[in-house]
Amino acid sequence: MTPEELDAAGLIQFPTVIGGVVPIVNIDGIEPGALKLDGAMLADIYLGKISNWNDPAIKAMNPDLTLPDAAITTVFRSDGSGTTFNFTDYLAKVSPDWKDSVGVDKTVKWPTSATGAGGKGNEGVSSYVNRMKNSIGYVEYAYAKQNNMSHTALKNAAGNVVQPSAETFAAAGDIDWSQQAGFYKVITNSETEQAWPIAAATFILVHKQPENPQQVAGVLNFFDWAYTQGDDDAMALDYVPFSDAAVALFKEKWNEVKGSDGQPVYKPAQ
Repeated sequence: MTPEELDAAGLIQFPTVIGGVVPIVNIDGIEPGALKLDGAMLADIYLGKISNWNDPAIKAMNPDLTLPDAAITTVFRSDGSGTTFNFTDYLAKVSPDWKDSVGVDKTVKWPTSATGAGGKGNEGVSSYVNRMKNSIGYVEYAYAKQNNMSHTALKNAAGNVVQPSAETFAAAGDIDWSQQAGFYKVITNSETEQAWPIAAATFILVHKQPENPQQVAGVLNFFDWAYTQGDDDAMALDYVPFSDAAVALFKEKWNEVKGSDGQPVYKPAQ
């Protein structure tokens, strides 16, 4: 949420981990990570401007792949989601046409809806892609990896073709969070050299003046434990933890969450 939205709702927000959104494809003979795309191509596919897998633009970037003379079927989320928000935010940053005609939101009017398919959740999108030859969709990387789906590589804003990984997600989130008011920062299309272009942080929202301060204190104690003890678990689930310096900034924000006595509800362990 923007700082203005947070203030209006009486909330704070803080990031917990970084993940990524990845395009997934179902093309015979194409292994995970083999197909390379750039942002403009991805936008044009979902705009319906690129409608065949042997389109000259795709072939030029993938001269070593045998791409079929087959129509592309686009798959997208039918429900509102942060995954769609980050995906469309990226497309709007790399395609003026997408920005002007579709925009950015948790749910949008898909230009290829007449020929594509909408699935609910990551599981719905992946199910359609798995069943439909020559299709493309987008899901969380953790979901794609854990379900052995064939993701694409992407050319990032620095001009490098990168694979989704802990390293490329971390590169996208390596910013000075102290300069982001309310920690409001969408990290898609990072210009960092090795950044995955559709990386995203997850955020927690907490009321500044909670009705149940004791319960909220327990919630913040849980996230304190997660920050200090959960890094290995986050990595095992294909998410990237933040640095100690960033976590210290996030936890400092917790002092704004106060009980009826005006004192912070979170008390650091001694």
